[in-house]
Amino acid sequence: MMKSANLILRLMLLGILGLGMGTTVAASDRTYMNKATFAGGCFWCMVSAFDNLPGVVEVISGYTGGHTKNPTYEEVSAEETGHAEAVQIFYDPAKISYAQLLDVFWHNIDPTVSDRQFCDVGSSYRAEIFYHDEEQQRLAEQSKAELTLSKPFKEPIVTKITAASVFYPAEEYHQHYYLKNPVRYKFYYYSCGRAQRLEELWGDTLEH
Repeated sequence: MMKSANLILRLMLLGILGLGMGTTVAASDRTYMNKATFAGGCFWCMVSAFDNLPGVVEVISGYTGGHTKNPTYEEVSAEETGHAEAVQIFYDPAKISYAQLLDVFWHNIDPTVSDRQFCDVGSSYRAEIFYHDEEQQRLAEQSKAELTLSKPFKEPIVTKITAASVFYPAEEYHQHYYLKNPVRYKFYYYSCGRAQRLEELWGDTLEH
């Protein structure tokens, strides 16, 4: 019942769709960039966490880690495809490092739970790091080990680290939702308990 109610809330918040306001970079312009892929529950919230970082050029909402080709939002939300809502980040490694992106990732998720994030329940809302090469895997595992030793909370960290697979961009109305519908986005962000839980875990007051 909770999962259905949360899905209905998110569908309602889609509301009247605005024009796309995020940066879209042509594939030919991405040659100097590196790529990172993270799942952290609602991809609306993860886009806003990374979008304005110096060195981040583009953040795309999408689906990854599943078994169905070209999944739709409805299929993923219904837990029919095995995919997670995720973001794919294109960044300039001369301006921001993968280790810095990992730090932002950890501080924007609840790493103590599986198959859910905040009010959203189901494997499509899981938190997971999808590495693209051996160096990203090493850095991700290192960051998780370091966090296990230094974390300010008692619960164990259960976030998985997995090899990246096909990433499917989400429908256009999901891209940069926080810019298209800021009032509805803020309502979702706080009503889902994300802000409150992040402050409880990390002691930070994060504004999105």
